[in-house]
Amino acid sequence: MAYYDLWLFEAERQVGWTKLKPSPAFLEAVKGAYCVVAHMPARHRVRVGSLGICEFDPGVYVYVGSAQKGIEPRVMRHASKGKKMRWHIDYLMAHAEVLSVIAVPCSSKDVECSIARAVSSSEGATVPVKGFGSSDCRCESHLMYFGDSDPEWVSETVSMALSMLECVYPRVPGKRPWHRSSGE
Repeated sequence: MAYYDLWLFEAERQVGWTKLKPSPAFLEAVKGAYCVVAHMPARHRVRVGSLGICEFDPGVYVYVGSAQKGIEPRVMRHASKGKKMRWHIDYLMAHAEVLSVIAVPCSSKDVECSIARAVSSSEGATVPVKGFGSSDCRCESHLMYFGDSDPEWVSETVSMALSMLECVYPRVPGKRPWHRSSGE
């Protein structure tokens, strides 16, 4: 991976977000949802399991998934080459490169769908393949395409979309989301 950046959102500890550099042991244990920002260098026609043949244009993609046994091991599997194809994302990642990962520690799988909806409504996002990554829910797709957008801009756009989600940042009754007590 040429560029791998992990962002962690700590919903339970703070209101707002910060870039952290946690230990590898911590990362292996983090469960929850995640967004993989990936780059497809050229157009590919790929057979994606039960979805059949799908066409993927070159550009930046964001895939939303969940990992209840650890986000980092799941993402590392997605990024590896020559693996047994299991999930829709495995077929795409055989031709793409992971650029960054946005991790959302949580215990509820429902957060994954909220994140997918938020990312799909982000500026510049389109759904390239209906049903991709969403065979176990009613979402239109868990894969979004951002074309030739700058990958850093895509990561920031997704991060901002996530910052608006109450499931990621629970609201404290009587406080504005940006309010911090004087002791912080």
